[in-house]
Amino acid sequence: MTTPEEWAESYGTTRKLRLGIAGARFGTGFQFHEHPNCTIQAVADIDAEARDKLLDVYGCTQGYDSLEAMLADDEVEAVFLATPVPLHAKHTLMCLEAGKHVLSAVPAAMTLEECGQMIEAVERTGLTYMMAETSYWQQHTISARKFYEEGAFGNLYYVESEYHHSGLEELYHNEDGTRTWRYGMTPMQYPTHCTAHLVGVTGERLTEVTCIGWGDDSPILKDNPYENPFWNETALFKTDRGNAMRVAVWWRGAQTGGERARYYGDKMSFYYGGPNKTPPVIVKREQTQEKDSGGFVRSANSFEEYQQVNWWETDMLPPQLRHDSGHQGSHTFITHEFIDSVIKNRKPLVDIYAAIACTAPGIVAHQSALQGGKQLKIPSFDPK
Repeated sequence: MTTPEEWAESYGTTRKLRLGIAGARFGTGFQFHEHPNCTIQAVADIDAEARDKLLDVYGCTQGYDSLEAMLADDEVEAVFLATPVPLHAKHTLMCLEAGKHVLSAVPAAMTLEECGQMIEAVERTGLTYMMAETSYWQQHTISARKFYEEGAFGNLYYVESEYHHSGLEELYHNEDGTRTWRYGMTPMQYPTHCTAHLVGVTGERLTEVTCIGWGDDSPILKDNPYENPFWNETALFKTDRGNAMRVAVWWRGAQTGGERARYYGDKMSFYYGGPNKTPPVIVKREQTQEKDSGGFVRSANSFEEYQQVNWWETDMLPPQLRHDSGHQGSHTFITHEFIDSVIKNRKPLVDIYAAIACTAPGIVAHQSALQGGKQLKIPSFDPK
């Protein structure tokens, strides 16, 4: 593998992206300060203690008490938005109008109207927008993407993905007892950890959906700013290639937890590793013969444990970022992808169209759940 010196020589530029970071909870978990082509110009948080944490983590000296104040700093050329979910679209538009490139935490938006507004702003300004979707860069997802590109699946006809995150109630209130943005959050308005498992591997778009929600008599579901009556939502999507995807976003129940996907092809299938260190598995069609319980000989699929590659150890990343990181090794990849896309003036993998292709289906899925599972069409936001 390349050394830092070899990487720098082959990279072709010593330019450093001058980045501002807004929001301390999620914002402290990335490696921007380790990247050889980035400097942390400023940080912002309305809370002084949180702001000090950002300054300490990133070794930065310039802190602001608001995003607005940081956007007025001409030295900041790009912003990482790690702000509350309901503010992502608003803050994205503010950054773009201020002439800043944007890396935003997920999801991109809360409404279809916001989706359209964001695309219009990105197209009009010509600035880079990227969504920091961790599922694009999980080590298993990188493997699945490579399998797909190599044709190993054959015809990939079905993908299912789960985001099980029970126990979130601990994050529903601030220390002073006021509600956080997570209080009553709609499951399918936070779909991207699942939808990215398809969009980020095959590039398909989700075009139709039927969704079922489940809730109980909790007072949280009776009184929340989202008017959301569901703890869990489960959706079946149709893709623009006529394939199927199942998505389960669940906030409550006896669940194993985590984010995982399974890919089903007519030649090979791939199951992500699960909880309790269950290894990933590859299934190949009809590799052996066996006798069933009735004594009949039949062809049988073969099962093998997949030895997951640590892609963060490879030349996919600068040497300084070749270490494990948050959300199954994804944070260093998000760090590099955004910095590299801005410096090289190229489209990031999770650009505005991919971000909305992951976000909008969940918005429509929730509307389906509110209508008892009615099948609804999902609008396309891709360029005509």
